[in-house]
Amino acid sequence: MAKGKKRSHPTFARANYGRTSRSRIKDNWRRPRGIDNKKAFKFKYMGCSPSIGYGQPSDVKYTHPQGVLEIFAQTPADLTGAKNVVIRVAAGVGAMKREAIQKLAETMKLKVVNPRKFVPRVAKPKVDAKGKPVEAKKEETKKAETKKTEPVKQTV
Repeated sequence: MAKGKKRSHPTFARANYGRTSRSRIKDNWRRPRGIDNKKAFKFKYMGCSPSIGYGQPSDVKYTHPQGVLEIFAQTPADLTGAKNVVIRVAAGVGAMKREAIQKLAETMKLKVVNPRKFVPRVAKPKVDAKGKPVEAKKEETKKAETKKTEPVKQTV
């Protein structure tokens, strides 16, 4: 795979962005719709719109800035057969599965783009209302000795 830099493209602003206050029209892209929208008719003074021509070449597409392919992993099974790639762990993956993916990637000598440190959970000491630590109370409950009574025999 050729190590190439991705081509840049202009920022695609929403139609009528900048004409009113920033809170009313956001800068994120939405396709212009409507018969009177000048951006939909691609007037040059309205700015650029996304099109197929702004796409990346196939040898650079899906690559990490390091120049290698990037794999999106949700389970440890997604790493099977992976070589010369970097791994991005999905955001919704829990701590246990994330740790398993990171350990497997380490054994396979692959780099994880978004690693997390795993801190073992430690129980917090109990504190009273004033912030002083509370000692564990010893349970000194005396069990009353119960007298064993024989069941009463009923004669019929």
